[in-house]
Amino acid sequence: MDAELADLRARGLGRWPRLLEGPQRPIARYDGREVINLCSNNYLGLADHPALKAAALDAIATLGVGSGAVRTIAGNMAIHQQLEAELAAFKRTEAVLLYQSGFTANAGTVAALLGPEDVVVSDELNHASIIDGCRLSGAEKKIFPHKDAEAARRLLAASRGARRRLLITDGVFSMDGDIAPLPALVEAAEEFGAIMMVDDAHASGVLGQDGRGTVDHFGLHGRVHIQVGTLSKAFAGLGGYVAGSRALVELLMARARPLLFSTSHPPSVAAAALAAVRLVQQEPHLIARLWRNARRFKEGLQRRGFDTGASETPITPVIVGDERRAMALSDHLFEEGVFALGIAFPTVPRGRARVRTIVTAAHTDAQLEAALEAFARAGRAVGVL
Repeated sequence: MDAELADLRARGLGRWPRLLEGPQRPIARYDGREVINLCSNNYLGLADHPALKAAALDAIATLGVGSGAVRTIAGNMAIHQQLEAELAAFKRTEAVLLYQSGFTANAGTVAALLGPEDVVVSDELNHASIIDGCRLSGAEKKIFPHKDAEAARRLLAASRGARRRLLITDGVFSMDGDIAPLPALVEAAEEFGAIMMVDDAHASGVLGQDGRGTVDHFGLHGRVHIQVGTLSKAFAGLGGYVAGSRALVELLMARARPLLFSTSHPPSVAAAALAAVRLVQQEPHLIARLWRNARRFKEGLQRRGFDTGASETPITPVIVGDERRAMALSDHLFEEGVFALGIAFPTVPRGRARVRTIVTAAHTDAQLEAALEAFARAGRAVGVL
């Protein structure tokens, strides 16, 4: 372990998370400094919203702090069922099943549905939770080049003998901010009778009407069998969910190991998530403001000469390439009063190191302009510009 740690430190990668001293806000206190926060997935600025805090406190007062055990032992709490019902209506599906996290929603669902006699066809840049679910399932894994729907189609065609075929993709890719070619993937899945699954963690609360995700964004309701969402990003809390048919949810309740062997959400977490789902639909200006800020910031980076890759969403990477230089840019930004994290292998491919940014609906124009100027100064200092 010492040798591995020494190697990581030598490459500038052996880092410990900065200490957040207070709530997640556009201006937050990290390691004793007030900085512009560009690291949070708090897309709509709800992590410190009064309505969510009030809902959580009320749930603690009336329902306590814990659910007691796994749902199949201690039973469903009414607040969990209420959240699932409202999420199903929100996603326009028959049913929803809550998981303890977005990670377990992906990994637990894939592992529960597939076995050694099955095939999973997966985008090469899919999230680690999807990769782990594929490994746990024992299914044969076939990986297609990023966003290459025709390559996915060929892999499905070559898998006709499998019991089940699952075609799976992120809706929005978490490190590059680009959007999956979902219509073409859905057509390929339908052609070969495959299960179509999309991980909408970074599309929930961001894309589609009222943030319903990529299925809504592309008008594909009823054609995607499994939608995974998260409650920890735009909805500002904790947890994940799977949306689909009642049969899917019933099967997962019987087979998904995270459901069977891990305690369910505290009632306060479910209550805050319920408040967030309602608030997003009641206040559509939040998503409009998010996209306005994202466009402003992305265009500002590009005007200053930074490479923002293939980003189409509020996830905006600044591609640097070299690992050391990416980490140096992140460090210089912090000294300039901006917290934006350096990302390197294995989170992204070698040679594609970057500083990853997300602006939120809560950032002001002045904060975004200050961050852009800090990027320009830091970029010149480390030789990125």
